[in-house]
Amino acid sequence: MRIGFASDIHRLVGGRKLMLGGVDVPHWQGELAHSDGDVVYHALAESILGALALGDLGKHFPDSDPKYKDINSAYIVSEVVKMMDEKGYEVNNVDISITIEEPKLKGYISQMRNNIAKLLNTDVDNVSVKAGTNENLDDIGMRLAVKAESIILLKEKE
Repeated sequence: MRIGFASDIHRLVGGRKLMLGGVDVPHWQGELAHSDGDVVYHALAESILGALALGDLGKHFPDSDPKYKDINSAYIVSEVVKMMDEKGYEVNNVDISITIEEPKLKGYISQMRNNIAKLLNTDVDNVSVKAGTNENLDDIGMRLAVKAESIILLKEKE
């Protein structure tokens, strides 16, 4: 068994999509990023890399490389899952927490869980996604940023 943890935060700006767990959440702000900015997928991918001791996202998908400009972050997760497969591991379970002041994400959690399970080649029961606010504190609470944290437990393939 191997465990990995990661956190990702992006500034929120007008004129960008708010992508969370592969869901285009309707909102007037979205993530400022080199890719599509999906903090959920970024934290997820980096937690897998961490569990495998393979470094961070910047090592594998540098924002200085133009080929990753505006890339769909599902691609990043799928590439990291290939690395996980090559190392002989699969997902036991993953727990993801999203912190954003608005919009409320209750209606999107189920689709995020399904998207993540599909990318990880695991059952949706192995995927937990939760959302909360920062009670109007710091940049997240002031509606300037969104953050996701992911902790994942990998097991050797049977």
